[in-house]
Amino acid sequence: MAPVLSVDLNCDMGESYGRYQLGDDKGMMSLITSANIACGFHGGDPTVMAKTVELAKEHGVAVGAHPGYPDLQGFGRRQMGLSSEEISDMVLYQIGALSAFARAAGTQLVHVKPHGSLYNLAAQDIQVANAIAKAVYMVDSNLILVGLAGSELTSAGKAAGLPVANEGFPDRRYLSDGSLMPRVQDGAVIENPEEVAENALHLVFDGIAKGDERLIVDTLCLHGDNPKAVENALHVRAKLESKGVRITRLEQIFTGK
Repeated sequence: MAPVLSVDLNCDMGESYGRYQLGDDKGMMSLITSANIACGFHGGDPTVMAKTVELAKEHGVAVGAHPGYPDLQGFGRRQMGLSSEEISDMVLYQIGALSAFARAAGTQLVHVKPHGSLYNLAAQDIQVANAIAKAVYMVDSNLILVGLAGSELTSAGKAAGLPVANEGFPDRRYLSDGSLMPRVQDGAVIENPEEVAENALHLVFDGIAKGDERLIVDTLCLHGDNPKAVENALHVRAKLESKGVRITRLEQIFTGK
């Protein structure tokens, strides 16, 4: 009998700020297994953080920190030229903040996934990747570090002794080297929910091609700020479950429970 394939579905959450609301967190929460919650630097504020953690707990969704650059105006999508020490301190600060809200809600952090420009830079720059991994390890060596499959960030996490989750993006196309096709290129973003679901199936069963290598995916990112986010998530879940894929939280994938 073939082994049952398992995958986690994650979504960036709590990226609203004050009266500014981004995405349908409540609609998405029932469809995912892991929530990457903004920690106040690129989005989110203390009240939003608290409410998002409570919402995740209510739905049995794993709570993760989603640290980014201190860039509210640019939504964390601009590089800031920070030193390795500044990046470690910045990430440590944000994980600590969300960890406090998790403890207050009677739950705990499971994972850390960088946001935006920090995530993209860490995928290519080993110094940035090491700085992030260092901060995560200092908080808790059991935290799962989520990064682009086959990237410098996942390599840095493994070298630091952290459990690492390889992430795939069902609504994006890839280049032959395993990197994401830049959004400025035509067709880089998959718009049709059925195509998104088919790509999710491909990522789970076939992995990501990186030259002659195939990168196994542990978690799929469903972008919550996409206008079709809930529709995409519904299609992805239905498609995966129809093929016998078990959708489960990251820590259960790592422990085999």
